[in-house]
This record gives sequence, structure tokens and C-alpha cells, in this order.
Amino acid sequence: MIPSVRRLVALCALGAALTACGTDRAPQVTRPAPARPSPVPSGPPTLAPGPAGLTPVFRHAPRTRDKAVALTFDADMTAGQGARAAAGERFDNPGLIGALRALRVPATVFMTGRWAEEYPDQARSIGRDALFEVANHSYSHFAFTDDCYGLPTVPEHRMRADVERAYAAFRTAGVPDAKPYFRFPGGCYDRRALRAVAGAGVTAVQWDVVSGDAFATDADAVARQVLDGVRPGSVVVMHCTRSAAPATERAVRAIVPELRGRGYRFVKVSELIGAAGGRG
Repeated sequence: MIPSVRRLVALCALGAALTACGTDRAPQVTRPAPARPSPVPSGPPTLAPGPAGLTPVFRHAPRTRDKAVALTFDADMTAGQGARAAAGERFDNPGLIGALRALRVPATVFMTGRWAEEYPDQARSIGRDALFEVANHSYSHFAFTDDCYGLPTVPEHRMRADVERAYAAFRTAGVPDAKPYFRFPGGCYDRRALRAVAGAGVTAVQWDVVSGDAFATDADAVARQVLDGVRPGSVVVMHCTRSAAPATERAVRAIVPELRGRGYRFVKVSELIGAAGGRG
């Protein structure tokens, strides 16, 4: 494990109640499948069927000459953090969203249902902006496996309901057409979790580039880690939580012009998944 990732994992363990960072702990699922019928809103075609009826998993698009990259931002908040929000702790990051708008950067925001309940105006604004798309990061950022950076866990029989509860929170906030994509809190999942959420009709979206922005204060270090890791078709994981990722906006302002100078274009996850087509 490289030092920067080792430091990231240590920081995640300290701030597990907020973070969606982590290493990919899952078995390889190389043949993801079309979304199954469900109450979740429909989206673009996903991927080819996964084994044993498991939820499909997407990490990056095929490595082609098309220099497309998706910046993704996890809007984390747990049900237990309402009191902290009421006391003034900020789990939103309007400056970051404003920077993405000013730079005209399409992005995918993986939002918890609890975040949408706390910041319904912002959730609605993001969801109705054609520059962005909203996807599911669970209702309350509880882990879907044991031993996931100290996060409390969702019982297996409640996993699908947790995903669907988040979509219900988006609808209540006025978010139209939330995408049928799901990011496991902490990035932690296993076959049991994939099987449990299969009925929600979602594709799990992981990443191949860890930004290291969780609890980071050095924006230049975050930017360097992203710039060193990006390849055509990459999915970058970052955060949209001001208290847990205070350097993210500054890092984005450095990352975007540099990648554009290298010939990259920014896209939403839906475009990468559409480009993947039936290829696993």
C-alpha cells in the first residue's frame, strides 16, 4: 500500500462516521447487468449481467483513446449527525458546487438520504441542474459489511430498504430522476451485500482513483494524487462534505484546468456507463 493510501485509510478510520473513502474490499464482479425492475427511477443502460444475479458493479470505463473522466462527490451524512448540523457543523459544500458550476464541470453526486433531508434546497438545486446527476449513497451512511472503518452496519434484511429510503428522501426534497446508481458507504461490500440490494435495481459504482481528500487540508497533495491516477475512463472519488473534506474545492480548481490541458473531458457517471455498453 502506498504511503498516501495508508494515510487515507488511517484517516478514514478516525472519521468513519462521515467518510465514504476506503479500499475496494469486494470480490471481482466482472459482468455487471441491466437494471432490474424496481421502484427506483430508470436510467441509461447499465452493463451485462453479473454472476449469480448479483448487483452489477462499475469501476471505470474501458481504457480507450477517449479521454473521459468522471469526478464523483460523496455527500455524506448520518441520521445521528442531525444535532451536530443543528449546532453549526456543515455537511454541505456550496462553495464546491459553485466551483463546479463556474468551471462547467459535469459531475455525479452520490448523496445520502439524510443529507437530502438536511439540505433539501441544495439537493433540489443539484438535482435540477443539467450539469449534475444525483445518485444513491444509502440513507444514513451505515456500512453494508462488518469492519468497515468503524461505521455502524445495516442489518442484511434492511439493506434494500435503506437504498429505497434514500430515493424516497430525494423525491421528498424535489430531486427529479435520481439515477439508479449506488455507492456503498466506505466502498465496503461483499457478495451478501450485492445480493441484498439486487432487488433495488441499482448498479454499484466504485472508483479507480482515490483522491485522498477525506479530512485532508493540503489541496495540492489531493490534486497531485488525482492527477497521478487518472486514466481514460477513470472514476474519481471525492467528497462534498465541508467539515470532512475542507480542501476539496481548492483541489478541484487545480485538477480541472490541468486535466483539460492534457486533453481530458469531464463527464457524468451515466455517460461512462453508457459508453461501457455490454462490456464488463
